[in-house]
Amino acid sequence: MKLFLLIGQSNMAGRGEFGDVPPLRDPRCKMMRNGRFIAMAEPINCDRPIWGGVHSGIGPAASFAVAFAEQYNEEIGLIPCADGGTSLAEWQPGTILYDHAVFMARLGMRSGEMAGILWHQGEGDSGNEERARTYGERFERMILQMRRDIGAEVPVVAGELGEYLTTYKNGALRYFPVVNEELRRVVAAHADFALASSAGLQPKPDGLHFCAEAQREFGRRYFAAYRSLVG
Repeated sequence: MKLFLLIGQSNMAGRGEFGDVPPLRDPRCKMMRNGRFIAMAEPINCDRPIWGGVHSGIGPAASFAVAFAEQYNEEIGLIPCADGGTSLAEWQPGTILYDHAVFMARLGMRSGEMAGILWHQGEGDSGNEERARTYGERFERMILQMRRDIGAEVPVVAGELGEYLTTYKNGALRYFPVVNEELRRVVAAHADFALASSAGLQPKPDGLHFCAEAQREFGRRYFAAYRSLVG
């Protein structure tokens, strides 16, 4: 089984509404629960309650997994570790989120082979110019150390922040284009990094989270980016 670590904040965890898209199921697609891999079912990344208010929902991982299984006819195991509302500072080496992700990845490797890391984060750093302009350096340092700590120099696929953030709360996240440019710069510097485009993807009414349909497409774009690295 090929394993993928899911890290970042809410748009990786998923906030898409369940009823907006048909469920995705494939017997080759698994997700980690209690250190073991069971049949994939959404929500995959349960960082929030399932019902009421801000809740766990549809993310990019399911459509990524199905595309992977269909392309390679191989089992895939998802290791969900994303946490909504988090900043990049909360993912640096030595933090709880970082250590949790490394632990879960290494635990998962008892059952399969680590094949990649999927990252989506940056909204939490887009309201501050200094954090946005130093994003690339901080992300690069963190992700390279994480691969070393996991013990697997695997491909990394990051996703762009949504273009729709232009209108979020009258510019509260006005530096998101800087974060996207920083991601592009880091990706360009590493042959085993790729970027999934967010072009044209639409948000939920909250203007912050990708809608369920957009998340399905985003997952397919993550897979296309991953395939561009591995063939």
